Amino acid sequence: MHGDANIGNVILDRGGAPVVIDLAGFCAGPREWDLVQTALFYERFGWHTEDEYRQFVDAYGFDVMYWPGYPVLADYRELVMTLRLCGKAQWDQEAADEVSRRVASMRAGGNRGSWTPF
Repeated sequence: MHGDANIGNVILDRGGAPVVIDLAGFCAGPREWDLVQTALFYERFGWHTEDEYRQFVDAYGFDVMYWPGYPVLADYRELVMTLRLCGKAQWDQEAADEVSRRVASMRAGGNRGSWTPF
């Protein structure tokens, strides 16, 4: 698995063929862990369009959103994303504001559309 599989880590080479980049987390593991991030970026955050997500799923051959464990794993990934940002929040007010926004939306079960990427 890639470890950070998302559309932002695929570029096109000079011939137009897709190339996967950012292999720092490359390892063996469950595909669901790899795919959940792109799914929640699309489904919960709106950071990818439906067309982008469909192309990703079609190319991969599996849609993690149909997997029964998706909601739990997506919640976990949201929490991890927020906890990582907490480390930056101590010296960056913008990050601190984002952490507050994320925690409030998770507590309320609210919309994640207001989250910004970091």
